[in-house]
Amino acid sequence: MDEVLEQLKNGVRRFRTEVYPDQAHLHARAAIEAQRPHTLFIACADSRVDPIEITQSGMGEVFVTRNIGNLVPAYGEMLGGVSAVIEFAVKSLRVQHIVVCGHTDCGAMKALLQPDSTKDMPTVTSWLTNARAALSVAETLHTKSESRRELISVLTEENVLLQLQHLKTHPSVAGAMAMGELTVSGWLYDIGKGQVSIAEDGQRTFALVEK
Repeated sequence: MDEVLEQLKNGVRRFRTEVYPDQAHLHARAAIEAQRPHTLFIACADSRVDPIEITQSGMGEVFVTRNIGNLVPAYGEMLGGVSAVIEFAVKSLRVQHIVVCGHTDCGAMKALLQPDSTKDMPTVTSWLTNARAALSVAETLHTKSESRRELISVLTEENVLLQLQHLKTHPSVAGAMAMGELTVSGWLYDIGKGQVSIAEDGQRTFALVEK
């Protein structure tokens, strides 16, 4: 017996018996109405990060794409899934906001700091080039800073800020922002503390979302 598959099946059973009955009307409506999410959430693929849980969003409110390191290739660099999601979310779904969310203890950031750890994963190595500039900035800031913050913390922040810059190179995003139809922000999620800090567009500092 495949124990992992059975665990997943049990989850489906709990959903059907404990969750779905109270939300049946929402599912019925969602099945016949087109989705109208207000936000595109670009998150890391890390299994400990759940954008819907973090934002306590309802069904159909948040359009999500996830990848290793919550990276956004600059337009034209690596046209593919991430670029297509962004274009679709902005042009077709007409989302009003885009979040790029990084998090503590990120494996992608660790890999940037220890490149030998991905030497047998060429695809991952290539993908992480989209964050290489953030590493350069983080190392410079960390060297000159008088604080005792760990390099990985600085890198995680700089990576989010870099991906926001990349995001704005996408024509759909640039156009919507120019028309005042779209805003963006960078988030940092602290897994252990359950806290979120946000850098609104144009800011380089992350402010904690207070209770």
